[in-house]
Amino acid sequence: QVQLVESGGGSVQAGGSLRLSCAASGYTYSRNCRGWFRQAPGQEREAVAGFDVLGTTRYAESVKGRFTISEDNAKNTLYLQMISLKPEDTAMYYCAASTNLCYGDNWSRRYFYNYWGQGTQVTVSS
Repeated sequence: QVQLVESGGGSVQAGGSLRLSCAASGYTYSRNCRGWFRQAPGQEREAVAGFDVLGTTRYAESVKGRFTISEDNAKNTLYLQMISLKPEDTAMYYCAASTNLCYGDNWSRRYFYNYWGQGTQVTVSS
């Protein structure tokens, strides 16, 4: 049984930083799709960062230069380092993993992902 467990969310002021973690059990991060999404109230879930099939890090335009996705294969954990946070980054953040490979922009497409964490809340105040 695959489980993804996020941690690291919280409340910060604008300009602050947070580091999210996503520990996987029953699943091994490999070349398959894995990444982070977020969902603000009343909005659709959107891709934030991920790895494509080549292992290249990919980011939504809104977070480029501020967020960094990384992984520790030994710990089977995915990370999202967030700096220079803005109020518009406020959302529930979800990690996601898949049995599919992510070619091109597929890393950003929700239906490519089989497994989702329960989410961790990030709140940024101005």
